[in-house]
Amino acid sequence: MSLRLAVLAVCLAGLAGCAHAVAPAATATPAPAAEVDYRCKVDADCAVKDVGNCCGHYPACVNKDSPTFPERVAAECARTGMSGVCGYPVISGCRCVAERCTHVTDGGEVR
Repeated sequence: MSLRLAVLAVCLAGLAGCAHAVAPAATATPAPAAEVDYRCKVDADCAVKDVGNCCGHYPACVNKDSPTFPERVAAECARTGMSGVCGYPVISGCRCVAERCTHVTDGGEVR
């Protein structure tokens, strides 16, 4: 997935009130170096990291070893003039669900 599509997906997720960044489906192959890795086998594989969006900081549950690229997201938003509805979820923890890191809200809801 290109960075432009990833930024668009994150911004659209924010506009739709979605509480997490859109990620590629879990696969058995390694994630490309320029993409955030959401894959996991157990809960301990996941951590909350800033993946960025067109408003700035955006926390998400991702693979604990995955790099994130909030500065690239911000640069792409600036370059294309994109903006989004600001706000982000309050994440109380991460879980591995169907081999994908997902967040748990303060109310215990898994997303």
